[in-house]
Amino acid sequence: MMDNKDKLLKYVIYYLSKYSSSKKNLEYILKKKIRRISDDKRIRFILYNEISIIISKLENKNLINDHLYTDLKIRSLLNQAKSSNYIKQYLYKKGINKKLADEQVALFYENNKNLEKENALKFAKKKKLLGNEKDYEKKLAKFARAGFSYEIAKEILK
Repeated sequence: MMDNKDKLLKYVIYYLSKYSSSKKNLEYILKKKIRRISDDKRIRFILYNEISIIISKLENKNLINDHLYTDLKIRSLLNQAKSSNYIKQYLYKKGINKKLADEQVALFYENNKNLEKENALKFAKKKKLLGNEKDYEKKLAKFARAGFSYEIAKEILK
């Protein structure tokens, strides 16, 4: 039994050496790993109970930190010219609580009022939406799917 717990801990450390993760996301990944480790319900049950212990150990050693993760993800997604809506949805999906995600995103936008517009412009250049006047509706739809507001999309396209 001990070898499975060790296997789980080793896997977590390996995973975190490659990717940053939120607590919730790590929990999800561990559950998937446990399902691959064993079919035995008793073993699974014991390992599922081990998840919270592992996660609290990692938190105490500061190997996972939702604040830090949120900050890094926001920076990374802003560099990819993502909209604030996209960033928030991404963070929610990764299990960051809504309050933390909203506050952190708001902080970034507070420090730079034109951030959304700049990212919309970067997005437009990246997707080659500027220049020609045809397919205006399709371009607006592309902006909308990327999470940019109608007003910003209109402003960039004119």
